[in-house]
Amino acid sequence: MNDLFGNASPSPRRRVVPDSAGPAAVEPSASRSPQSDTGPARDGGTDGGTGASVPAAGRGSRGLAADRSPASTSAAPPKPSPAGTAAPSGDRQVGDRQAGGAPPGGGYTASDIEVLEGLEPVRRRPGMYVGGTDDRALHHLVAEVLDNAMDEAVAGHANRIELSLSADGMVTVRDNGRGIPTDPHPKFPGKSALEVILTTLHSGGKFSDKVYHTAGGLHGVGLSVVNALAETLTVEIARDRTLWRQDYARGAPLGPLENRGSVANRRGTTVAFRPDPEIFGDAARLQPDRLYRMARSKAYLFRGVEIRWSCDPATLRPGSEIPAEAVLHFPGGLADFLAAQLAERETMTQRPFAGRAEFPDGQGSVEWAVAWPADDDGFSSSYCNTVPTPEGGTHEAGLRAGLTRGLKAFAELSGNKRAQAVAAEDVVGGAGVPLSVFIRDPQFQGQTKERLVSAAAAKLVEAAIKDHFDHWLIEDTNAAGGLLERIIDRAEERQRRRQAKEVARKTATRRVRLPGKLADCSRAGQDGTEIFLVEGDSAGGSAKAARQRETQAVLPLRGKILNVASASADKLAGNQEISDLTQALGCGTRSQFDESKLRYERVIVMTDADIDGAHIASLLMTFFYREMRGLIETGHLYLAQPPLYRLQHGGTVTYARDEQHRAELMKTVFAGKQKVEVARFKGLGEMPSAQLRDTTMDPANRNLLKVTLDDLAGANSLVERLMGRKPELRLAYIQEHAPEVEELDV
Repeated sequence: MNDLFGNASPSPRRRVVPDSAGPAAVEPSASRSPQSDTGPARDGGTDGGTGASVPAAGRGSRGLAADRSPASTSAAPPKPSPAGTAAPSGDRQVGDRQAGGAPPGGGYTASDIEVLEGLEPVRRRPGMYVGGTDDRALHHLVAEVLDNAMDEAVAGHANRIELSLSADGMVTVRDNGRGIPTDPHPKFPGKSALEVILTTLHSGGKFSDKVYHTAGGLHGVGLSVVNALAETLTVEIARDRTLWRQDYARGAPLGPLENRGSVANRRGTTVAFRPDPEIFGDAARLQPDRLYRMARSKAYLFRGVEIRWSCDPATLRPGSEIPAEAVLHFPGGLADFLAAQLAERETMTQRPFAGRAEFPDGQGSVEWAVAWPADDDGFSSSYCNTVPTPEGGTHEAGLRAGLTRGLKAFAELSGNKRAQAVAAEDVVGGAGVPLSVFIRDPQFQGQTKERLVSAAAAKLVEAAIKDHFDHWLIEDTNAAGGLLERIIDRAEERQRRRQAKEVARKTATRRVRLPGKLADCSRAGQDGTEIFLVEGDSAGGSAKAARQRETQAVLPLRGKILNVASASADKLAGNQEISDLTQALGCGTRSQFDESKLRYERVIVMTDADIDGAHIASLLMTFFYREMRGLIETGHLYLAQPPLYRLQHGGTVTYARDEQHRAELMKTVFAGKQKVEVARFKGLGEMPSAQLRDTTMDPANRNLLKVTLDDLAGANSLVERLMGRKPELRLAYIQEHAPEVEELDV
């Protein structure tokens, strides 16, 4: 999905941040890329290039030099060619290397080693600091400055931030914090601290926790990088009732720091800049929708800040839902974001698992909000010190471990042993999970901070989450039990997919082997073919003798098959009858179901007409509903209607499906006749094959019931009540409908 800043992130799960024009939106995940909202600290900002890889041209002992190719490496001069002749092509002497087009005999000496000073490395290699020169990197500049202001807010020194975009592409970030210091720096007496921060890499006040307890900036390069890559930059500092201003162009000050006089009722830092087209191209433009989403995400992440957004209406695209002005403030934090994200979607629990906890010994805090949508369409987003971590990291690992341990502990208390197979991916795979941590001295991968690698974060988050999750589960055991069953179903489905892949891998180069008891039809195509599922070898023998070999197949099943609604994944995988049935149909199960691979046009359940046969039919329909629902939805499943009685009087012979039908025939076909012979079939295996063919299998004479699915919610409830794991639900159903029973078949 695209994140708040319009970047693509690669998880099979969607990565979501509060990043849309509405309250929140979900966008599909794609691939991860440097984020534009990783942020620096005010005093110099976030990580510099220390965590990023050095471009190949600058590696090794040759330093971050310009792109040069090696010339001669020998101290001895090359031998001259004979007078009046040219040196033969390809005839090289030792020390006469001409790689990369270097002039013959060119030297590689100390004078070839460049030392880049000040902000020159940033302009020469911008990708090392902001991840490139594309649209993501362009918006990353704004994120650097905005994160500086957020660090002030999180530290408790600001409660208002303004972000604006003008028609000429100038972006302005203003806060009401302490303001960057303007007095002379002790190590640079001729420069103010402000100028040092703006012109010197790795300068700032966030290398320790003296000024900022938690901050997104680590290496002190963010604001200086923005300055280096800006065509123009103006900074104003309102501090100690005095306004200071300094202008820059491409990283260089245009003049000294100016005292613009006294000001009242104003404090904080204002940074206004325009990205340099020499770096990002003439067509580069800051997009108001990405900036708006960036601002809103920060407001969700820290409930103590109000962010005022504005842009020139001329910058908005026609029909854009982005407002020209907005005040962004969310007192509920991530819980507000989750509620907006889910909107009207149904969830597995009535209330989400949301909260906030302080880490021990003042090590920081964590905030989370977790919900499980009924449609299993989950999303996730994580942050550290308001910096997005699209590739996750140790804080996400701690959340997953805490939720998994808490759920397994609840299952153990409930006596549910099936939860042993549950893994973290089952717990959070279909959940909506925004997570935010604030910790001291966070460790990220690279300057763009896409992944948190602080080892301590995992243990801190896991302990906090598990403790609160334990209490949340106990508060509503009914809802927790339903959630547990849903997650166990996900775990079992995952195991089935894994086993199916194993089978597919092992049989990829082998011919498909059908079950031994299957009497297949001779027609190769699906059209016009059907398979009869019968109970036992006896009924199977009669059906095989009665079938039309070209179009009708028969698969005998041994007794009553497994009740898949209450069986574990292991039992389901180990059941031979279900394995034979799945293999014979060939269309796969659950998410692997593929109608095009179904080997028959009709699948017909043919069981005895008595109560035992009805029970077997219900077990088979439960199997198809749970494992091959697509078979029902596409109209391929049928129930045969074999007779229960044979009635004869003289030369008149007819068949009755059940008691009611028999009584009807006695009043109509055999009305007034005496001594009507009535024979009850003990089962399909007792029927002569000719009678079975004429009454049940011959398309010209038989009656089939087509199984359809009209009310999905009602079917789910009914299957769970009658076939699920809770016998008390079946008892309640029997007691509820007992008055409707007129006759018992016992």
